[in-house]
Amino acid sequence: MSDVTVAPVTAEHHREPLGIGETTPRLSWVTSTDLPGWRQVAYELEIGTWSSGRVDSADSVLVPWDAPPLASREGRTVRVRVWGADDAEPSAWSEEVAVEAGLLSPADWSARLVRPVLPAREEAVALLRREFVLDRPVARARLYATAQGVYEAELNGAAVSDVVLAPGWTSYRHRLRYRTHDVTGLLTEGPNAIGVHLAEGWFAGYLGFTGKRGWYGDRTGALLQLEVDHPDGSRTVVTTDGAWRSTTDGPTVRSGLYSGETVDFRRDLPGWSAPGFDDAAWTPVEVADLDAATLVAPTGPPVRRTQVLPVRAVTTSPSGRVLVDLGQNLVGRLRLSLPDGPAGTEITVRHAEVLEHGELGTRPLKAARATDVAVLDGRGPRTWEPRSTFHGFRYAEVTGWPGELRPEDLQAVVLHTDMRRTGTFTCSDPDVSRLHENVVWGMRGNFLDIPTDCPQRDERLGWTGDLQVFAPTASFLHDTTGMLRSWLTDLAAEQRELDGVVPMYVPFLPLLPFPQQPETGWGDAAVVVPWVLYQRTGDTGLLAAQWDSMTAWIDAFAARAGEHLDFPGGGFSFGDWLDTAAPPDNPAAARTPWQCVATAYLARSARTVAQVAEVLGRDGARFAELGERAAARFRAEYVSPNGRVAFPSQTAYALALEFDLLEPGQREHAGRLLAQQVLADGFHIASGFLGTPLVTDALTNAGELATAYELLLQRGNPSWLYAVTMGATTIWERWDSMLPDGTINPGEMTSFNHYAFGAVADWLHRTVAGLAPAAPGYRRIRFAPRPGPGLTSAAATHETPYGTASVSWALTGGTAFALDVVVPPNTTAEVVLPDGSAPREAGPGRHAFTCTIEEPRPVERPALFFDPDAHA
Repeated sequence: MSDVTVAPVTAEHHREPLGIGETTPRLSWVTSTDLPGWRQVAYELEIGTWSSGRVDSADSVLVPWDAPPLASREGRTVRVRVWGADDAEPSAWSEEVAVEAGLLSPADWSARLVRPVLPAREEAVALLRREFVLDRPVARARLYATAQGVYEAELNGAAVSDVVLAPGWTSYRHRLRYRTHDVTGLLTEGPNAIGVHLAEGWFAGYLGFTGKRGWYGDRTGALLQLEVDHPDGSRTVVTTDGAWRSTTDGPTVRSGLYSGETVDFRRDLPGWSAPGFDDAAWTPVEVADLDAATLVAPTGPPVRRTQVLPVRAVTTSPSGRVLVDLGQNLVGRLRLSLPDGPAGTEITVRHAEVLEHGELGTRPLKAARATDVAVLDGRGPRTWEPRSTFHGFRYAEVTGWPGELRPEDLQAVVLHTDMRRTGTFTCSDPDVSRLHENVVWGMRGNFLDIPTDCPQRDERLGWTGDLQVFAPTASFLHDTTGMLRSWLTDLAAEQRELDGVVPMYVPFLPLLPFPQQPETGWGDAAVVVPWVLYQRTGDTGLLAAQWDSMTAWIDAFAARAGEHLDFPGGGFSFGDWLDTAAPPDNPAAARTPWQCVATAYLARSARTVAQVAEVLGRDGARFAELGERAAARFRAEYVSPNGRVAFPSQTAYALALEFDLLEPGQREHAGRLLAQQVLADGFHIASGFLGTPLVTDALTNAGELATAYELLLQRGNPSWLYAVTMGATTIWERWDSMLPDGTINPGEMTSFNHYAFGAVADWLHRTVAGLAPAAPGYRRIRFAPRPGPGLTSAAATHETPYGTASVSWALTGGTAFALDVVVPPNTTAEVVLPDGSAPREAGPGRHAFTCTIEEPRPVERPALFFDPDAHA
């Protein structure tokens, strides 16, 4: 037996393959060994009683399921063993993994949607219940559940899972996710009860910034199907139907995603989800139709509680308010250890991301009240955490607390999609390391079921432009593929209803007063996000699934560009949104006109679709031709023969260079001009959402690495590190969301948790640390660190589909460079040292390299250079 261990098999992109929607899920595994240079040459899969036998193949990622397909409800165990080139015997078998299908056909559903009778008040929360008797022992039980609203299900007084805010937010008219729960251990022979806590959530609650609720419907509803298998082979099925009863007189008085939650413990109903509870005063539910064809199994993990943080400090504001500081801007809610107090005592908690002059800064929340209230019942202490809401906050203001509020009386519960962390980065500059940590926290807060722009104000929408620029960073930091595949499926569904136009946010709501149109940089998410995920995972199936969406977007985008690709219709476009030159009340007023940006994006996206066609074996000639026409149009309209771009802006040059829009003879001069532009801007950010992620790469690839480092390490406003110096723990929407005097930016939209500008972390990973895929899915890895002035070390790790890749380097004495890399089994690597020597090949295992380099020097500033920070 070989000295190799094989991690348990994963199915598709599921962390928990229970109730999946794929009948033939592709399988992946990771090997580990201390044998240097080990590579897999063969594998054997066992799927239930089926065996592949020995298969001579090095493949270990997304390997086809060649066994008979899964049927609804069917589960099989899967395990794998492998052989290396020098192994006479296979490895030990991996642990078995149970893979189980959900309900795959509308005909599998016998449950009906049940709706509670709601009172006239908004944001009412309902409890629904039903009792039933099992007259035989329980061998296996599954609960298939979803809701129009957000729900938590209980069986016999116990929660069926640790999932929160289920079923999340999808384009409900097209897709409603259900989840499968193993509830075998919660049922008993004899009387049983099932209960559901049901709030408005995204389905019926307030959404967006128009003050409107009920976009999908004004009534909540639940759909549950409990299937209990008995040892004798029989099955008992309990579903939502007319036998259920409901009430809105439970302890949760109101709950809204934006407004918060109120609980009145005087209304507590002990045992409401257990057998024997008296529900005679409850109201019969109403039974409604639900199209079972819209019910889909999830492709990614659910939202969960992922961390609990202690309170850093309890202080008093200048006005005498009691303030709680968590020390970290996060997304979730507070868990309160409530004291005893007279019945009717109200404890109110208001949330905000920042303090303004020592007081809670709530103006950026706009209409989101973000307020939780607990009413005591006088029956002793208890612990309470809201169930159906979340907030973006670092600070909280607490009023009504009996006695002294102590730090240990509260904890922050962090919520987000339970993605596996896959990437890390650190370096010698603590501010840059903190910047990266801010990016991580910003992503965690905004990847809550969908990738949102911000998690705190009355918006929280899945803006396509934000994710388009952030996808490379996101896919390094966490395993996002399952979650984003769901979001991309919604994108395609919404797009079909808009004649190929990708909406500005997904799921789409008609919030804005103008019609949808092809929006450059935003709609391009249809192309960029699948391509990035393919580069990081090697998943060609994802590309195939999104092919129609990609091509429909290019057709719609080209139609707006017009026959001559000159965008003749004019009109509004977000363009390089939030360019630093834009005034607070006009974030679209960028240095680079949107038509210039749009031409560049049309070229890039059309070329990308041509590449996708090549991967899929399809004809991409018309997309390649369109891409070249757009590139030629960009040069003809916006570039001089020697490479000078018409608009002296960082964005214009970065687009031209990074989207490969220039002739070879123009590139060198354009690169120098970009560096000169950054110098003229005082090494400050002078770009917006679409330009900023490209500037450091454009400088690096143009041979202006020192300028890229100067831009990174700038601490004056606007810069990445300005917010760090101001105490930020997430990425801000505006470079100066907080002004130096502690005043919140006067702009109408000012978020302190917006990940878009954190896209620079991708450059930190690939260039500063030097870890990037050299082939789709990291089958081949590129280690190419580029040390620059101001940093003496950096390190990164990434959990590739083949195992952990890592890189760390240190520069001592200014010229002595030492590099350590780890290459995962079953991969190869290209190692490029910064001394200009030829690349080296590296096989699986740990490798160390040393070389001597020229000491990185800061950019020389001209004698007449004016540094605005030095004269502030």
